[in-house]
Amino acid sequence: MATFKGNVVTLTGKSVNVGDKAPEVSLVAGDLSEKKVGGASGKFQIINVVPSLDTGVCATQTRKFNEKAASLPNTEVFVVSLDLPFAQGRFCSTEGIANVTALSDFKNKDFGNAYGVLLEDSPLAGLLTRAVFVVNPNGEIVHKEIVDEITTEPNYDTALNAVK
Repeated sequence: MATFKGNVVTLTGKSVNVGDKAPEVSLVAGDLSEKKVGGASGKFQIINVVPSLDTGVCATQTRKFNEKAASLPNTEVFVVSLDLPFAQGRFCSTEGIANVTALSDFKNKDFGNAYGVLLEDSPLAGLLTRAVFVVNPNGEIVHKEIVDEITTEPNYDTALNAVK
C-alpha cells in the first residue's frame, strides 16, 4: 500500500514480486532510441522509479543513486519516470548525473503496467509511484520497494545491498 500525503493511492498494472522474472520493457532514452530494462542482461539492474524528476524528492533520489551506485561493479542504474526524454536529459545535464541512465515511460506506460506502479488516482494519477526494483543478472527481481509514502525517499541501503 502506498499513500500520497497520507491518503491511500491505487496502483494499477500487474504487480511483480521478489523471485519473479522481471518483465523486459522498452523505454525511451534521451536520444529517443529504445532501451530495455528488466529481463536477463548479465548485469544487476537498479530500476529507480519516480513520479517526476521535476520535484525535490525525485531529484534527491536520483542524485543519491547516481552517487551511491557509481562504485558498484557489473551494475546498471536507471531512473524511470513519465517525464519527456528532453526534460530528463536537461535534468541529468544540469545535475551532473553520469552514473544513472534516464528512461521515459511516456509512450504507452508499459513499464508502469508491467511492474504495477502506475498511479490510478490521487493528484498524481497517471504518473508512476516512487519505487525501486533490483534485478539480478539472470533477470530475477531480488529487491522491491514500493515506497509507503510517495513524498519520502526509498531505503537506499537495502536496494544497494541487494546488489552486493
